[in-house]
Amino acid sequence: MSSSPVQRGRWIGADRRRDGGGALMTKRSPPGPLEYLRRWPMRLWLAAVGIFLYAPLIALMVFSFNDSRRNIVWKGFTLKYYEKLFNDSALLEAFANSLTIAAVSTVVSLVIGALAALVLWRFRFPGKTALDGALALPIVVPEICMGVAMLVFFAKVMPWPQGLPWPLNLGAIIIAHVSFSFPFVAVVVRARMASFNREMEEAARDLGAGEFRTIRDVILPHMAPSLIAGALLAFTLSLDDFVITFFTAGPDTVTFPVKVYSMVRFSVTPEVNAASTVLIVLTVLLTAAALKLQGNPAAAAGHGAGDAK
Repeated sequence: MSSSPVQRGRWIGADRRRDGGGALMTKRSPPGPLEYLRRWPMRLWLAAVGIFLYAPLIALMVFSFNDSRRNIVWKGFTLKYYEKLFNDSALLEAFANSLTIAAVSTVVSLVIGALAALVLWRFRFPGKTALDGALALPIVVPEICMGVAMLVFFAKVMPWPQGLPWPLNLGAIIIAHVSFSFPFVAVVVRARMASFNREMEEAARDLGAGEFRTIRDVILPHMAPSLIAGALLAFTLSLDDFVITFFTAGPDTVTFPVKVYSMVRFSVTPEVNAASTVLIVLTVLLTAAALKLQGNPAAAAGHGAGDAK
């Protein structure tokens, strides 16, 4: 009787032989030329890279619970520095400013970046190459140069009024963050649209869909994963930006990175560790939420293929 495909698959990559008692034994075949993850040097290298990347973050989070003013000496577990963190009105105000700036700049960057990517992907017009190169400038230009440029712009070209009520006093920083965030969104969205099948758009038009409905029902669903990834990237870049914010922030505006920098100038205290831990946890939660919203493209494609049969 022939064996099933599943039973046959269990023996792929393995040899069958019998020992002295007649018992059936298996012996795995050696790793193939392209099976890198089955080789112990590659596993060791991946483990070393993981430790190199995440050990500092784990150490920071652990020492945020240290019952000592000196980070290098562990004296016990405590939550008092988190209590001080949430009772520090100046730090909470700086954190609220950073979240507001990141949220507003992310929305604006997402709209501008998606439209720019759609225009560069879909249309041909004079100056397209120049526009494409101009979009890459905020990505490749050193951040210190961007910060000085924004300082000159808001000091001489378009002075932003001082003493405005919150959140209008954050306008200069939001504009500066949008200027370097939306090119990243455009790059991500344009890379996603390179895999778009234009025959789907033509089919929608043949079925009577107009311009707006074609974009809404055909193009946007394909663009959705890149929009989520671009928004997450823009939010993260804005939330942890220091250099450009330092040059564009007014005397009455303090963001979380600038506040942490002012605290670190004297010493790295557990309050700084606690604040950084909260920011790391927030970033991880946002990443998990974004991945959850994106879903599993491979699984979705498999369901679609199964429904089509």
